[in-house]
Amino acid sequence: MKIFHGTENANIARPTVVTLGVFDGLHLGHQRIMQTVVERAKAINAVSTAITFDPHPRSVLHPQSAPPLLQTLDQRLANFEVLGIEQAIVIPFDLKFAQMDATEFLSDIVRDRLHAKEVYLGKGFEFGKDRGGNIELLRKVSRELGFFADEVDEVRLRGERISSSRIRNLLADGKVNLVRRMLGRPYGVEGVIIRGNRRGHTIGFPTANLKPHNRVIPRFGVYATATLVDGTWRRSITNIGVRPTFENEAEPSIETYLFDFDGDLYGDVLRVRFLHRIRDERKFNGIDELKAQIEKDTARALNYFKHDGVRNMLEIL
Repeated sequence: MKIFHGTENANIARPTVVTLGVFDGLHLGHQRIMQTVVERAKAINAVSTAITFDPHPRSVLHPQSAPPLLQTLDQRLANFEVLGIEQAIVIPFDLKFAQMDATEFLSDIVRDRLHAKEVYLGKGFEFGKDRGGNIELLRKVSRELGFFADEVDEVRLRGERISSSRIRNLLADGKVNLVRRMLGRPYGVEGVIIRGNRRGHTIGFPTANLKPHNRVIPRFGVYATATLVDGTWRRSITNIGVRPTFENEAEPSIETYLFDFDGDLYGDVLRVRFLHRIRDERKFNGIDELKAQIEKDTARALNYFKHDGVRNMLEIL
């Protein structure tokens, strides 16, 4: 997939089919949009193109209410490629760009630079100065500019619209199973493995301590997880919290214990995906009580991994 940072070098010789949005999390609603763009691009021999923004527009215009993002930009772009998008335009969002009128954006960038033949928006998405661009304006302007435009239907689960904000709320409640259904995959974080206090080694459960790149982490507690090591998703169990039995640290930690693994991961970048919540974090009366609970947690996680659906999921993650 070709990636353009900014629009200056994004003069495309071939016609394109375009969508635009932040697409944080690439949930099933976003995936339906991408699927539409990819299918239409193949049908008319065009280049499937996704325009996204970095940072999130609200973090520039209304930083006090800007949401923490579910994905880093690199994760978002990697998912574009997985979904079949051929090129991505990353527009650096700043106060100057925020003053661009929606019609000007469609004329100068979407038509003149990208030679769009078709443009698709997610339901309710707005763009341009003062959010003046919406599907009604897009349809009107598209006729004048010579391309087709349409809105892609939203995806609903349990009668409610799937959205990035709803996924954030569910993660805050630890409901990773429901989040997995909304994303079409388990929610995951990635980060660098840093040195911890090695207390896990002393009680027989050495953990990899993850410093996450992602800003959104699930609710404190213990989870059955899958961890990517050397290209293979391995069974693991992960604790998120402040270690109340010991330090009760101000900064939460993410500690992952990999089953049947004794390698040194220090300095590596790992991906951890949250499959099933086991319990809340709580304080124990000493190391012996903590160790006994960890043994119970690992037994529950191992039992979870025995289910056929979970085994199959690990093979296709």
